[in-house]
This record gives sequence, C-alpha cells and structure tokens, in this order.
Amino acid sequence: MARNKEFDEKQALRKAMELFWQQGYEKTSMQELVDYMGIHRRSIYDTFGDKRTLFLSALSHYEELITTEMKKRVDSNLLVKQAIREVFKMVIYPGLNLPKGCFSVNAAVELSLLDEEIATKIAVMFTKTESLFNELLKHGQKNGEISRRHDPEVLSLFLHNSLVGLRVLVKTEDDNKKLESIVDMTLSVLE
Repeated sequence: MARNKEFDEKQALRKAMELFWQQGYEKTSMQELVDYMGIHRRSIYDTFGDKRTLFLSALSHYEELITTEMKKRVDSNLLVKQAIREVFKMVIYPGLNLPKGCFSVNAAVELSLLDEEIATKIAVMFTKTESLFNELLKHGQKNGEISRRHDPEVLSLFLHNSLVGLRVLVKTEDDNKKLESIVDMTLSVLE
C-alpha cells in the first residue's frame, strides 16, 4: 500500500527555491535542503529527484510564480507604459515575500556556463519576458501611446536588459527612490 505524503509538495518546493535563491546551487548542500524544507532526505529524492533535478523544479516553480504575478500586473487594464512600469516595480516591490533580486538571474550567473540545460531554461525564461515587452510595445505603438521611433523588438531587448540589471541592483541597494529614478530614466526612452 502506498504511503501518503506527509508534506505539501508546493510548499516544500518553494522552500527549496528560497534556499537555492539565497545561497546558490553550489553552496547549498542536501543536508541544508533537508533542514530548510523540513522533510526527510529520502522524501526529497523520492519526490523531486537529486539536487540538480530539485533545482530545475525550483526554477520552474519560480517561473510559474513570477509569470503569474507579472500577468496580474500587466493584465489589469493599465495603459501600456504603466503596465511596463509595473513589471519594473515588481522588482523593487516584489510583494511575494521572496528574497531580494531574481532567482533566474542568480542561476544564469552561477550556472549558465556550466550546465547547458539550465542555460537553455533560463534563456527561454528571458525570451518570454522579452516577448511580453515586445507585445506591449507593439500594442502601445499601435494605439499611439509609445513612440514609433524604435523597433519594438530591439526596444524589448533593451527593456529586458535594464530589468535584469535592476534585479541585480536591488540586492545591494535599499533606496527605493533611487531605484525608481533608474526605472524613470529607463522608461523615458518610450517617450
């Protein structure tokens, strides 16, 4: 007879994500995962696989959380410029009770040159954000809210690059007014 799991998988995965986010992949041991997740080592292996597989699952969980939050902010019938601003504000004011910065950016910096599968997963995640910006920009250009002087595809790359930079900066900068002024300057290109 199969045993019922004595833990919530989503909650355990979120804990793993938080620990990997705070410490990185290499600095996180299986014992630290056991302690932080509050479940037995065997349960981790049985449910999530080895450390690398757990990391990939945590990265997917992060993507799901961020995508849901981003869509909530963008789909709230805002003007295009305000919707783009909301994506940037999400970095300054994450609101999901998560560590500072960005798990995918951390993973990209730490592992992209070492693990092709992780590099590909992160590239896909980044491309989704660029595509979101591209769609918003095209809509904004069509309705006259965004200047047509820039190619929306190139501008979406610029905005994503700025967003990634902001995700790094929030780890060391506590002055939200300063961070907001950076967002203001970045978004001034939309004028």
